[in-house]
Amino acid sequence: MTVHSSEKSSRRGARSSTMGRMPLNDMPWWRWRSNVRSALHMISDPVFQQDCWLAARPGYGDVTDAVYRLVEDTWLDNWSAEKYVGTVFRDDAEAAVVDAAVLRVLRVLHDVGADAPVRVYLEHPDWPEAVRAAREAHVMLAGNDEDDVDAPPRSLDVLAIYTRSA
Repeated sequence: MTVHSSEKSSRRGARSSTMGRMPLNDMPWWRWRSNVRSALHMISDPVFQQDCWLAARPGYGDVTDAVYRLVEDTWLDNWSAEKYVGTVFRDDAEAAVVDAAVLRVLRVLHDVGADAPVRVYLEHPDWPEAVRAAREAHVMLAGNDEDDVDAPPRSLDVLAIYTRSA
């Protein structure tokens, strides 16, 4: 996303370092944002799910790991992303699409159980809607961070390097 000087940007503060093109620390709780973005990215990508999760490719975890990154630190399974506008999410629009994705992912999680095999998640009748909602959220957050929305998800090792304390 290119922001022209005539457009109003929702970006708070100046960018400092980047992950690819993604600002690493222009949001106060950028590590949480990075984890949420990683989870949404993986959940939103059916090709990734086939190539990495179903194939049990090392370094990418599984669907349960992604759900954990999406809701564990943020407690998004207990309250709205709106609570984090200005710290994790840039604005109400980001919070709304994240809330929609979380609700759809959790609906599947509650039906299949946290320890279900990847295939059970992917074959659940509501999984395509969870993928669609996660894609909408991923596209918005990645676009707002000026990151390539179509790049493949990064490994968990790469995510750990990016979110390591300085």
